[in-house]
Amino acid sequence: MSYSTESTIKKILQAVAFVKAITLLGSTGSIGTQTLDIVASHPDQFRLVGIAAGSNVELLAKQVLQFKPEIVAICDESKLGELKEALAKPSQGEIAPLNPQPIILAGESGIVEVARYGDAEAVVTGIVGCAGLLPTIAAIKAGKDIALANKETLIAGGPVVLPLAKQHNVKLLPADSEHSAIFQCLQGVPKAGLKRLLLTASGGAFRDWPTKDLPKVTMADAITHPNWSMGKKITVDSATLMNKGLEVIEAHYLFGMDYDHIDIVIHPQSIIHSLIELKDTSVLAQLGWPDMRLPLLYALSWPERIYTDWEPLDLVKSGDLTFREPDRQKYPCMDLAYAAGRAGGTMTAVLNAANEQAVALFLEEKIHYLDIAKVIEKVCDRHQKDLNTAPGLDDILAVDQWARTAVTEQVASAVV
Repeated sequence: MSYSTESTIKKILQAVAFVKAITLLGSTGSIGTQTLDIVASHPDQFRLVGIAAGSNVELLAKQVLQFKPEIVAICDESKLGELKEALAKPSQGEIAPLNPQPIILAGESGIVEVARYGDAEAVVTGIVGCAGLLPTIAAIKAGKDIALANKETLIAGGPVVLPLAKQHNVKLLPADSEHSAIFQCLQGVPKAGLKRLLLTASGGAFRDWPTKDLPKVTMADAITHPNWSMGKKITVDSATLMNKGLEVIEAHYLFGMDYDHIDIVIHPQSIIHSLIELKDTSVLAQLGWPDMRLPLLYALSWPERIYTDWEPLDLVKSGDLTFREPDRQKYPCMDLAYAAGRAGGTMTAVLNAANEQAVALFLEEKIHYLDIAKVIEKVCDRHQKDLNTAPGLDDILAVDQWARTAVTEQVASAVV
């Protein structure tokens, strides 16, 4: 065999080996659409095996027609017929019907089936909230690595998910900006060398509002983020700083760091995505424009690095980078999260579910913005007497439902 032939064969094998088969859960949300942007931009590196979404039939159908996965699911069972029709007879004249048709499923069981299906090496968990927990567990049991874009998987299910991932030799690769930044900074750092994690926070919609003006907050105010383009729920979480509190809990589970060594700092520019401090006082940071595609790409390509034509960071253009301590009076949810994390067990699942329900009621304009933290605190206090420090999956699912009901009851009683 000539050298040129051997070199060509090696290049072909390397190219084939680098194609990663992935499944995407939550395809129509912000995480999902950005993940598909990456797949579309790098068709030689990624292949979509399965796809699942909540209820947006129109967008889901377009995604399936473009990426041609083997299996698709929609959580809203009432829209299964509409999805099948859209895939059998596309309304766009230039797009032919799929041949063969993918497996088409519906409901929570359909999402779970997509998560564990086929030869996908990694599953991107872009489903918002605790709804992502069961599909993630199914993917782990099927031996698939998890590109973790769903905070609640570890916040609610950490006591179950971590041992399960270890049992099945599955990697949990962070796909959100803060934990990806920490993960990137940790590459090559001896485990014993780590001293502290520093999570940066934009400060959300009200970072520049005086605390005395928060009673004037409207729903429209809370869903407008100054730096990031995200869904309504996570944008509200950013405004309350609950998202950062939840990230503290997630960092505890991902990196094994105790809560006394995980700190939050307000960084309005969102250029530094998080930092680590080492025992010799060195501090390492990961920087970049506010763009969720970068952490998603790294989670999908790790340990490789893939070339992109995205705009590189220009420190002169980015300007001053500033930092300040979080105002605990403005952001009471932050301390609620630390307290729940330290309590451990089922308390973090209660915190998460109570927050989801309270934010949902706020978005429906049934409670005021300032009531979110008050409701969560009362529900967590009620759970204290029933805290389970070594829960199983059934325990976590049970307290998740209990906390949602407790929030509704709390609001209905008008004792917020």
